[in-house]
Amino acid sequence: MIDEPFVDPVAIGTGSPGPSGLAVHILETPGLGDRSYLATDGRVAVVIDPQRDIDRVLKLADSLGVCVTHVVETHMHNDYVSGGLALARATGAVYVVAAAEEVAFEHLGVADGDEILSGGIRIRVVATPGHTAHHVAYVLANAGTGAVTGTFSGGSLLFGTVGRTDLTGPEHTDRLTRAQWRSVRRLAGSLPDPAGVWPTHGFGSFCSGAGGSGATESTAGAERAGNTALLLDEEPFVGGFIAGLGPYPAYYRHMAPLNLSGPAAMRRDLPPALGAAEVRARLAAGQWVVDLRQRDRFADAHLPGAINVESGAPVATYIGWIVPWGAPLTLIGPDEETLEATRIALGRIGIEPVARHVAREASSDLGPIRYPVRSFADLALADADGRRITILDVRAADEWSDGHLPGAIHIPWHDLATRVEELPVDGDIWVHCAAGFRAAIGASLLQRAGRSPVLVDDRWWRAYDAGLRVEEAA
Repeated sequence: MIDEPFVDPVAIGTGSPGPSGLAVHILETPGLGDRSYLATDGRVAVVIDPQRDIDRVLKLADSLGVCVTHVVETHMHNDYVSGGLALARATGAVYVVAAAEEVAFEHLGVADGDEILSGGIRIRVVATPGHTAHHVAYVLANAGTGAVTGTFSGGSLLFGTVGRTDLTGPEHTDRLTRAQWRSVRRLAGSLPDPAGVWPTHGFGSFCSGAGGSGATESTAGAERAGNTALLLDEEPFVGGFIAGLGPYPAYYRHMAPLNLSGPAAMRRDLPPALGAAEVRARLAAGQWVVDLRQRDRFADAHLPGAINVESGAPVATYIGWIVPWGAPLTLIGPDEETLEATRIALGRIGIEPVARHVAREASSDLGPIRYPVRSFADLALADADGRRITILDVRAADEWSDGHLPGAIHIPWHDLATRVEELPVDGDIWVHCAAGFRAAIGASLLQRAGRSPVLVDDRWWRAYDAGLRVEEAA
């Protein structure tokens, strides 16, 4: 199941959990690498950066017996469709957005230095441009004592790093990176050492810059001691940070416009069910069909033209990266639970599948199409035999630079659909990544394009064990 429950609440602040103190509850979305938050004094609550599937937030608020009075956004997100507007409408809460954002819906615009009061909660707005031009952070304090308990830092101050600064176009990257360096220093400088740091990104999201600490929690003091943006001077930070920015999913370019327009709540119904014949007709028409089954089972039997993206936490990111935006999408899954979980995951990035099909493993509706699954040891034998093969490495550029097989062709998996013509038409193409997941996507894309793939479903380190020579990029 992909749908993630919220994490058990963490008590913070000067008082004990409950009506006399403040608590922050974390709602994890590992599939996108993000967190949303609910801060409460035990009676009222403020929600920060909610995902589109707001049922999780409503369930949490109901279980706590609190009233959501405010829903606040740190920025117009680039990696998911916000549930902020839908949540505000469902609860009657005030929807809070940076005043500089040009949005198409009713909201409360806030700017640097503004304060939000709700029961025992006080939130101060801090302008933190960098991740986006109008980004803000929110500093949480006890309304009675004034004691600062932490900051909701969105895509500014992350654990060990900061949010990436190139999502609004390369012409803005240098300026925004410098703004990011100044913003996080100002934000961190305003916080006492024990204050919690609660970012939205940094847990696998491509909105995070390189060099994160991998921590699951942090404080202002810990960040001052270990965050590169707080340790390096401006020029070395800017140069190194920009150099470390890698590619990000293609669907990102559509998220901010959707959020600015005011997205609707996520649909709750499954798409229509189709029979195998109807799915074949869609494939024949060139439509996109994604098969969510395990890669070995897909390789053994699947419908011609289908793409394999195994169900699991990052499924939406991978589907959203390779399927063209707005293209009709049909899902194939082993059961209805997998299809429902994938629908929710895709809905978080604004993709609504148009149909679904449950493929029973033993049924005849899977079709006769297959391709071989091999190991690096098998590849070493094939290479030694002098067979006519092509080795395709679909890992990221930094992985390729760290070490790759001599003579291999490097095309990252997410570029393969548009670069398949660079590969030979004849002969087998042995496709590998670091563990098999991305290679399975690549193999299915190759077969869809009429090539003959061999899936290397193996760990990269086993290439060394198999005696294959590995060289670094020049």
